[in-house]
Parts: sequence; structure tokens; C-alpha cells
Amino acid sequence: MLSKIKKYIKKYTKRFYVILLITLFFIAYLWNHIFIFIHPGQAGVKWERFKGGTVVNGYRDEGTSIIFPWDKIYVYNTRIQTVADSLSVLTLNGLTMDFEFSIRYRPKKLLVGMLHKTVGPEYQESVIVPEVKSILRSIIGRYKPYDIYTSQKAITEEINQESILRLESKYIEIIDVLLKKIVLPEKIKIAIEDKLEQEQIAISFDFKLDREKKEAERKKIESQGIYNFNKKVSESITPDILKFQGIRATEKIAESQNAKVIVIGAGEDGLPIILGGQ
Repeated sequence: MLSKIKKYIKKYTKRFYVILLITLFFIAYLWNHIFIFIHPGQAGVKWERFKGGTVVNGYRDEGTSIIFPWDKIYVYNTRIQTVADSLSVLTLNGLTMDFEFSIRYRPKKLLVGMLHKTVGPEYQESVIVPEVKSILRSIIGRYKPYDIYTSQKAITEEINQESILRLESKYIEIIDVLLKKIVLPEKIKIAIEDKLEQEQIAISFDFKLDREKKEAERKKIESQGIYNFNKKVSESITPDILKFQGIRATEKIAESQNAKVIVIGAGEDGLPIILGGQ
């Protein structure tokens, strides 16, 4: 019995090694099609050849995914990404302005399957940039160069709101759209800067005029108060009060240790006349 087993092993050993080598060869050849590595900041979308194509109700999270070699996983970057571009736009009065802008975005992780099914991995070039350019043309075309130059913040907010709303339906989250540079024709730029300078001069003049008016009003109120005070004081002072105060002052001088006073005769209303002292 033992000899039969040895003969059997000897007979099929070569065949076993051949099958093992072929199996290992196919595993090595198909390794990247069976073991899919999804790194941090990524999400995978599975495509099944025999089970309906793209799996849209979920995604493969970071880690190692094992699939059949005839299936496939498409890996998407779910971190915030940036794309920059430029554009020439006609303003409301028909002048051309050049813009440099950047877009910060990321795919919606929970809907990355729908993004892959409806748009595909090249969604940046096929959806994001064209849509944002269309929004820029539409919004900037409503304004004149002067309004664009002086209201960049408000216009940027309007562009962001429209971009977020429109691309949300494409399963993409827009973080923001930034206008990095606005290039005006030189003559228009000079005209706008001159207008802004004149506006600042006018604002400064109005401020000074308003300040002078307030100062004049303050002085008027102050002088009226002084006049009213003096009038009341003059009405309240009588000759008897003046005489009484003169007597008190004379008494204090006479009581002073350092005073040497010579009084000769009498002054007006019977008050003494002080000729000298220390």
C-alpha cells in the first residue's frame, strides 16, 4: 500500500508543480486586478461586469478591496482640490475684461458612484470648469467695468452661490470660486481710478463741510450760554453786594501778617483806599 502511494506521488508531483506555477503566474499577473488599494483621502467605485455595471449605492472606503479580476474599481480623490483657469468676458457695455480665477472643489463622497456613472473621472474638465466659466460670463455680463472693479467682493459671492447651487446637482461640492486677477483695458483702468479719486475728494469735502457746520453750531450754542450766564450775573449784582464784598476784602488784607497798608481818606461809597503793602 505504501509503495502504491509513493508511486502515485511520484507520478503526479510534476503535474502538481506545473499547476501550482501556472496558478501563481496568473495570481501575479492579475494581482492589480484582484487586490485594489484605496489610500487615505480616496474612495472607490466598483464596476461589476456581470451584475449591472456601476454600483451607485455606496463606495469602497480606504483600505484593501478584493474583487474578481473581470470587475474593476475606479478610485476618486475626495480631498479638496484646486484648478485654475482664465477667461475673457464681455461686460454690460460691450468692453472685454480678462479674468484669472481658481476653483476649490471635491466630489461628494456618498454620491461618488452617481458621479462616476453620470459624468466619469474627467469631471473636472467636462463639468466643473465649463460650468463655472458659464456662470462667470452670465454674472459679469450684467455689470459695467466700474461696478466690477469696485464691487469684487459682492460679485464673487454671487458667483460662489450660483456655482454651489448648479454643481450640487452634478454630485460635486464647490468650496469657493476666487477671482485672482482682473485685467482692464489701460484707458478704462485710468478712467476708473480717476473717478474713484474724485469720489474720495468729494467725500472728504463733504466731511469737512459737515465738520465746520457742527463746529459753528457748537460755537453758537457756547456763546449763547455765556451771554445768558453774564446776563443773569449782571442782573443779580447790586451796589450793596459790591460794597459788602469790598468790606470783606479790606478786612482780609488788614488781617494779613505780611500786609502793610496805608489808608488815607475814603474811596467811593465810603470804602478805604489801599495805597501800598507787602
